[in-house]
Amino acid sequence: MAAFGVGAAATAGAGAVNPAHPSAPIPVLGQPLGSNVRVGLGETGMSVFPLILGGGEFGWTVDAATSHEILDTYVRAGGNAIHTADSFSGGRSEHIIGRWMAERGIRDDVVLAVRVGAHPDHPGLGPVDLVRAAEASLTRLGTDRIDVLYLDARADTTTAVEETLATAEWLISAGKVRAIGAIGYQAAQLVEARILCSAGYPRISVLDVPFNVLRRHEFDSDLRLVASAQSMAVTPSHALEHGFLSGLHRDRLNGPLSVRAKQITANVNRRGTRTLKALDAIAAELGVTNASVAVAWLLAQRIITAPIINAFAPHQVDELVQGVGVRLTRAQLADIARAAD
Repeated sequence: MAAFGVGAAATAGAGAVNPAHPSAPIPVLGQPLGSNVRVGLGETGMSVFPLILGGGEFGWTVDAATSHEILDTYVRAGGNAIHTADSFSGGRSEHIIGRWMAERGIRDDVVLAVRVGAHPDHPGLGPVDLVRAAEASLTRLGTDRIDVLYLDARADTTTAVEETLATAEWLISAGKVRAIGAIGYQAAQLVEARILCSAGYPRISVLDVPFNVLRRHEFDSDLRLVASAQSMAVTPSHALEHGFLSGLHRDRLNGPLSVRAKQITANVNRRGTRTLKALDAIAAELGVTNASVAVAWLLAQRIITAPIINAFAPHQVDELVQGVGVRLTRAQLADIARAAD
């Protein structure tokens, strides 16, 4: 089951935009949002579209041809940041993205982010495996550099932060990596990393944390405080809670379930239903989809730089991009927060 889907009702909603409304989204038909819609990616010196396209579905639920259509749609809308991982579909996601960049001649126009640490051939963040993982990703992507290398600490609880950053320093000095990101690090580890930075180690400039309206309390106060104090770019994953916040999966499923179906079904409860109803009301008022509102909610959080969003059809990209143009009022944000409590 895919991460995000669109039914007839949702498709109709996406086309019912009221341009006179102050929160109406930027149109996605006609002129694209354009390259002028950019936000700084922390202290990396890079600027990105405030919505990062994830490649988590590529090579898994989406074939290469459709993946390329999704990527094309994203770029036409003004997008320039792509996220993948060496563990996505055993590396097939990287192959697909690499072939697309080569065929379109677009490598220099995109910010390419890659998460490593969970591939079975190169597990963890130890020196040998980290270098081999980065090299393997570069080969699959057909490029000479990774713009943001996300270190997945969830896959390695034993390697010291200093040892990992020493290896990252070599990757940067060799020109293979431009900036370092992280996922799964605790607040204390990020503080340690910043102290090491003063000794010449590379800075962790980007942070990925699972975060959405239903998981906002998982971004604990200590981690949030450290990320803000260190001026990190926060690029949350699971922005649509495995597709549940799209509003297309509202009933609890029975019988044997896939991994994705189990993830969605876990939110089919009173809290999840209340949240969807709040999104329904705001989406109807603005003439957009629930997914657009969920994206807008994330972008309304001051600490968020750019959510990472997966899609498995080109038209879903259009709907998600609409969320960049939606400006939720304080009352609407409060309604969503109350429903999700």
